Amino acid sequence: MKKYSPFIVPLLSFLAGGLMTLSFAPYDYWICSLLSLALLAWLYLRAAGEKPLPGKRSFRLAFCYGLGLFGSGASWVYVSITQFGGSSAILGLLLTGAFIAVLALVLALPFILLGRFTDNRASFALAFAALWFAGEWLRSWIFTGFPWLFAGYAHLGTPLAGWAPVLSVYGIGLLLALTGAVIALLVSGRLVPVRGKSSVALLLAAALPWPAGALLAQVHWTQPEGETIAVGLVQANIPQDKKWLPEFRGETISRYQKGTRELSGQQVDVIIWPEAALPLLYNQAPNLMEALQRNAEKTDIDLISGLLYDRRQADSDRRVVHNSAAVFGRSPQVYHKRHLVPFGEYVPLEEWIRGTIEFFDLPTSFIRPGAEEQQPLHAGGASWAPLICYEIVYPGMVANSALSNQVLLTISNDAWFGDSIGPLQHMQMAQMRALETGRYLVRGTNTGVTAIVDPRGRITGRLPQFEQATLVGEVSTMRGSTPFMLAGISAVFALALPMLAAAVLLRRRKTADSETPLAGELSD
Repeated sequence: MKKYSPFIVPLLSFLAGGLMTLSFAPYDYWICSLLSLALLAWLYLRAAGEKPLPGKRSFRLAFCYGLGLFGSGASWVYVSITQFGGSSAILGLLLTGAFIAVLALVLALPFILLGRFTDNRASFALAFAALWFAGEWLRSWIFTGFPWLFAGYAHLGTPLAGWAPVLSVYGIGLLLALTGAVIALLVSGRLVPVRGKSSVALLLAAALPWPAGALLAQVHWTQPEGETIAVGLVQANIPQDKKWLPEFRGETISRYQKGTRELSGQQVDVIIWPEAALPLLYNQAPNLMEALQRNAEKTDIDLISGLLYDRRQADSDRRVVHNSAAVFGRSPQVYHKRHLVPFGEYVPLEEWIRGTIEFFDLPTSFIRPGAEEQQPLHAGGASWAPLICYEIVYPGMVANSALSNQVLLTISNDAWFGDSIGPLQHMQMAQMRALETGRYLVRGTNTGVTAIVDPRGRITGRLPQFEQATLVGEVSTMRGSTPFMLAGISAVFALALPMLAAAVLLRRRKTADSETPLAGELSD
């Protein structure tokens, strides 16, 4: 086999990771996700040759891939740190680099095992897919989780989307990785379609999920019930650098009141303001809160607003602050955000690092999480599953919330991302949550993307980014549950674990048939 510079393979792996980013919003070249995974698998086979690849080299390949993926796909973190976090360009690069490296490390950890399977075609393909899922699953919870840039998000518009209500975005990524691995085997000459039953079986395993997904897409797992609800959303477009300035407070309130007056004349049932719409604490403005309640009762239009809610802790004089969503109207209620964003809403190791740099002392970094079990919000005659900003990116959390609710509601302030690809990626993930749960999703934001999504993950109404505007649309309350809502991620484990077990058994098994490998082909 021709020898290459030791830097070529890591560089190609880095580029393969960057290629994955082109499959996500705003680029949406879904084919790049398949090519990216196929290239990564091919690089493993190329680096291994005829022998198993050592664990260190396996890890290094996947780590370089992760650097490419997160260095391009999560580049918006630098914008948040420097433009709105008060950090210098050099410090921003250091913090962003550390963040990217940690994510790449988590992605690469399962791939330490992959080298053991590179000397066997069927076991390699199965192990590659299972370990890709393991990396995405690890990333969803370790260090509080960063379930961003999952491969399946690129496939909202492909046949694999039919698997979303069954296996979620995790399962789509698993099936996609299997296809990519088989493509790599074909390109490398290690899989000859016309020779042997095992080759045919492997090809079918990689190909069948695509037409099967198209068939599953025809299934309606949930059904509309009752009358439609007219929803109005206010996008006030408050600049992030002015949001918490006392002198801009009046302008902020004026913009939301103006948008609300516009919507009140359009026969809407519910009006929605985004995350932390009002730049003050709930108990700082009792007169304003009472006015919002009276107006909702007078117009018979419920208002759901994001706000910072402060309360006195039980048996203590200490006050705690929550990032919340409150309903004003027929059934006043408050939901407190459960899954907080590190540094943006709380500071890890606070007693040691708060105050060392400006980024560790952001205006809202004192938030406390709400209770895990909370009541749904009731507005406009429907039961809403509230999910504030970052919470929408957790598939399992959203699926659990959807079980007892008819509509998904997510409010956010994506002004932190600036004019980057972050808000568009965030919107894409929200679309996947609607598809996974078979629910309408309403998304209210400060600067965009403000939109309404149907149970098929399709956007039915949307406002332009960075414009002060209102949006009116209709949603239906939905009944029924998707398989993913009932089984959760255990359904994906039920597929991935047998794949990994089969990979181990196939690698140990001696060839049972009489086929002789061709040049460059590895036997089972």
